[in-house]
Amino acid sequence: MTYHRVSVLIVGGGYAGLSAALLLAWRDIPVMLVERRPGTSLQPKAFGVNHRAVELLRSVPGVEQELCDIWAGIGDNLRIAIASALDDPDPQMIVSDEREEFAFMAEATPAALVGAPQAEVERILRERAEDLGADLRFSTELVALHQDGAGVTATVRSGDGPVTMRADYVVAADGYRSPLRRSLGIPVTGKGELGRMCSIMFDADLSGLVREREVTLWYLRNDAMTGVILTGTGVGAHVLAVNYDTGAGRSEADFTPERCVELARVATGVPDLAVKLLDRTSFAMAHVLAGRYREGRVFLAGDAAHTMPPTGGQGGSLALQDGADLAWRLWLVITGQAGPDFLDSYDAERRPIGVMTADAQLANLGMRMPPAARVGYPEPLGDPQGAVLGARYHSTAVIEDPDDDGSLLEDPRHPTGRPGSRAPHVPLTWEGRPMSTIDLFGGGFVLLADGEGGQSWSDAGRLVSRRLGVALSRVVLGHDAVDVKGEWRSRYGVGAGGAVLVRPDGYVAWRATGPAPEPATALESALRRVLSR
Repeated sequence: MTYHRVSVLIVGGGYAGLSAALLLAWRDIPVMLVERRPGTSLQPKAFGVNHRAVELLRSVPGVEQELCDIWAGIGDNLRIAIASALDDPDPQMIVSDEREEFAFMAEATPAALVGAPQAEVERILRERAEDLGADLRFSTELVALHQDGAGVTATVRSGDGPVTMRADYVVAADGYRSPLRRSLGIPVTGKGELGRMCSIMFDADLSGLVREREVTLWYLRNDAMTGVILTGTGVGAHVLAVNYDTGAGRSEADFTPERCVELARVATGVPDLAVKLLDRTSFAMAHVLAGRYREGRVFLAGDAAHTMPPTGGQGGSLALQDGADLAWRLWLVITGQAGPDFLDSYDAERRPIGVMTADAQLANLGMRMPPAARVGYPEPLGDPQGAVLGARYHSTAVIEDPDDDGSLLEDPRHPTGRPGSRAPHVPLTWEGRPMSTIDLFGGGFVLLADGEGGQSWSDAGRLVSRRLGVALSRVVLGHDAVDVKGEWRSRYGVGAGGAVLVRPDGYVAWRATGPAPEPATALESALRRVLSR
């Protein structure tokens, strides 16, 4: 039989699938994405891309600027509150000034916080992935999949009929209900479906109720409904999402055009508001956690791996990170730089973070509920902003310090540079041009070496890179780049003559706190362990 061949097949064209497609295509890995919907999202859906997700996407030239341009055209701030309606005179503020809440991030990363709606972000990811050669097929669904020791055989179907293809690996980014996850027999835990919401997109003049150039997200509690209203979305419309209980016999059909208009008026507090309905859809609000992220050559990402309530706004960014994370790992294995067992590190590293984030957002939901209804819910994170950049990994792809405490979080305001932690931002100049250590990451591995004796590490890096066939850049601080504030040693936890190995995702894989008698031997040993060679 003749197959259509591709290195990676992605099932699902949301955040996780599109980010994986973009970053695989950028790395010249042949990739096909199939999505049963006819195109990317029309409704704003998830709102905002956090700093960590932007760090991973900004490797592709121009993407960060395009995302920032969207946000610049929408607003300057975001406010979040609990209220009865938009006209509530005394809302319970959760975030009153987004710029103030995230002010510390300017010292932690050069990446921007992008308050863009999912519809616009997906559009950019799709366009850039296609520009780079990704084969994105909408109105196409997966109908069969079989794995063997050498690859995956899949059948996809569109209006042109079925196509049988052969792939090395599959990314299952097919959503909350994930037919692929179910077919693979991967168990799930969590509270399950928490309810359903009808999302009503409408146009109306809300001047006097909301501020110009500000995104307003109000969690609504009143006698007619509970839900959320989002204004200033950047797609020329507002969105009202209303909870309904299928157990009480409610369904999306109850949301007639007349009912939608009535609810929009209740939500805004304007009884005679002129409302133009634009779209209506429904979705499940759930807390579902996959028991594993890998089954043979298939990897779960996004909602297929971890579905969470939207309270906290990190689900979309987490999905983007999943796709980006799979892309660099698959690239290393497909190109022979890493051994096949290296891919086990995806589950080991990403699943604990997925559980932590999903539980945190479940806790946030509980805090927006009456006390009696939140029994059995977890406690919120103490520092949710810090968690965006403070997540830590533990796996075979990290060589931990002997005294590592196994923590899942650290405070990015006070980075340690420990293996398993995100490599800290340090301001640099390179040939007189200002930049950050973060700007060095995203391609292959990077060896950062202290200027005192750093040339021996650089020479070792050149030798080991050639010997192992691994993409490895070498930067000697104080020679290749200038440490502007003298923070390199303290932020990375090294002394004179030390070196740090940073992975393509910008995480510290290994470090030598001082000089090594045989730097090439030490570095080669570390890389072999990290890459499962």
